[in-house]
Amino acid sequence: MDASAAVDWSAIDTVLLDMDGTLLDLRFDNWFWQELIPLRYARRHGIDPAAADRLLSPKFAAVTGTIDWYCIEHWTRELGLDIAAIKHEARGEVRFLPGAERFLAALAASGKRRVLVTNAHPQTLAIKDAQVALARHFDASYTAHPFDVPKENPAFWPQFRALEPFEPERTLFVDDNLAVLENARRFGIRWLRAVRRPDSGRPPQPTRDFVAVDRVEELI
Repeated sequence: MDASAAVDWSAIDTVLLDMDGTLLDLRFDNWFWQELIPLRYARRHGIDPAAADRLLSPKFAAVTGTIDWYCIEHWTRELGLDIAAIKHEARGEVRFLPGAERFLAALAASGKRRVLVTNAHPQTLAIKDAQVALARHFDASYTAHPFDVPKENPAFWPQFRALEPFEPERTLFVDDNLAVLENARRFGIRWLRAVRRPDSGRPPQPTRDFVAVDRVEELI
């Protein structure tokens, strides 16, 4: 990984960008899974919200870091809730992070290949794209689901590169998930940047030894 804080755009051909917590405010997802879904689960099963939290916490922990964590079908089966329908109802809360649209506009003028690569389920991507028109900013958009593993799994990057060829030494990848960034570093992607403020309503998160920005706008 390049250790300097600045991005040498002349050394970059491809820009890979995460969606939630990098371009879109993770405040939506945190609210959705930590507040709205426990409330709906409590109502569905006739229990109080505190009991719902106690039941849901181990379910969430059991699949953290796997593709099931991001899978709408998995959670619909597991919780007895129509997760896609609830996300569609709540779509008005989906928003860009501050400065993200300005960054994407500048990136469009740069001539670099722009690729969205997210762990989000295809239905989640479709719902959010319909709300904020995210895909129009990219040359290509991918979710991890066709690969059967999320970005934090070592099996992801070789499969992804076979479908979307890029030169790791000349690629910038921005994400808020440190496990994903660590995996990308092991794969050999040189230009890695972490996002310190994935949720606009929460304090900055630690980013260990990764070069970080509060928002992608700083990369312009």
